Amino acid sequence: MNNPEPRPASVSSPAVLAREVVATSWYIAVSIVFFTASALAVWGLWVLVMTRRLDQPLLAAGYAVGAAVVLVATIVLLARYRRDGDVSDADRVPRLRRFASWPVALGIVGSVVLGVTTMSFLFGAAVLATVLCLVRWGPGVRWRGVVLVEIALVVLWFAERARLDAAVPGGASMGFALATFSIALPGAIALSLWSWDVVLELNRARAVESRLAATQERLRLAGELHDLQGHHLQVIALQLELAERMLPRDPDAAAEQIRLARASVDAARTGTRELAGRFRGVPLPDELANAADLLRAAGLRVRLDVAADAVLAPADILGPVVRECTTNVLKHGGGTWAELSLGRDGGFWRMSLANDRGAESAFGSGAGLEGIAHRIGAVGGNLTTRRDPDRFTVVVTVPAAPARDGGASADITAEGMPR
Repeated sequence: MNNPEPRPASVSSPAVLAREVVATSWYIAVSIVFFTASALAVWGLWVLVMTRRLDQPLLAAGYAVGAAVVLVATIVLLARYRRDGDVSDADRVPRLRRFASWPVALGIVGSVVLGVTTMSFLFGAAVLATVLCLVRWGPGVRWRGVVLVEIALVVLWFAERARLDAAVPGGASMGFALATFSIALPGAIALSLWSWDVVLELNRARAVESRLAATQERLRLAGELHDLQGHHLQVIALQLELAERMLPRDPDAAAEQIRLARASVDAARTGTRELAGRFRGVPLPDELANAADLLRAAGLRVRLDVAADAVLAPADILGPVVRECTTNVLKHGGGTWAELSLGRDGGFWRMSLANDRGAESAFGSGAGLEGIAHRIGAVGGNLTTRRDPDRFTVVVTVPAAPARDGGASADITAEGMPR
């Protein structure tokens, strides 16, 4: 099936915001890995070359192994840091187990190897502090630790300064550069992780906002429905009770009360229908945008393509289809992406919804699709589905001016285009 190319999203759209949040998160993580690798490649090798220890194969091999071990520990700890950022503190691994874990032990061993091979306690301590920064500590713990580490690194620099000045040509100036770089390394990593936490919090806030918007709309509808039905039911109950009491003495008056009760039932039905009409009165582009936000909040990558004139599409007909398909996805879960599109195809409005669950698709099955087909068929529309190993697509078409003549239900066809 050929899908139209999506229109460029506006800068302030939820889709762009979600992409920016994810991109920023990846940028920070990759920057931390790159910064650590640069420190190991440039700073460590500089120490080895200037102290003429690179000529010793055993020390050079030890340095390479230690650097590789530290990089592996860094990547694993970053992955755990990202995973723990998606859950509350109560659901995370206990803090002691976060510290007493194999990636931390691996990072400690690699830092010791680097310090021994370069004969620089300053270098080993800076790398060790960097590894320990990657553990998700409690609030305020990392910053207090970084301050203490910075003080310790300054002390180590003064302790190694005389030895570097004697062992390395031009050691005074280069030793100062080395000290500056080593002292800045843990602080830079801590700042990067703080930025990452801010980005993760923004991402969670965006997802919560989408869920709250949907929940508030449901609560508003439930409140209005409760008030409407509660009022009419109370009136009907009183009228029927009055009719029951008046029936032995004045049958005509009792019949009048029964007639009034029937009128109250009709008024309740009319009010409920009008309330449902107002709820369905959301323009279809907004309905699709809300559905895309909910799917993104569930962790799916969503592609949304809506025509410029889609506001003219019949929201009371296609809106329930969008809501039912979205609810099915959220109910059944699974999958990694979804596509929603709406546009005019000749004299028809054509809406397509697809995801990657294949034959196990959550977009609809069984009675769900049959119910959609019945509603679409009643206005002269059509529903088709297509199942592929890695894709399930639901295509709904309705006339641009629906003929509400109670026509026959649409058939669910496994392949093909609108009839």
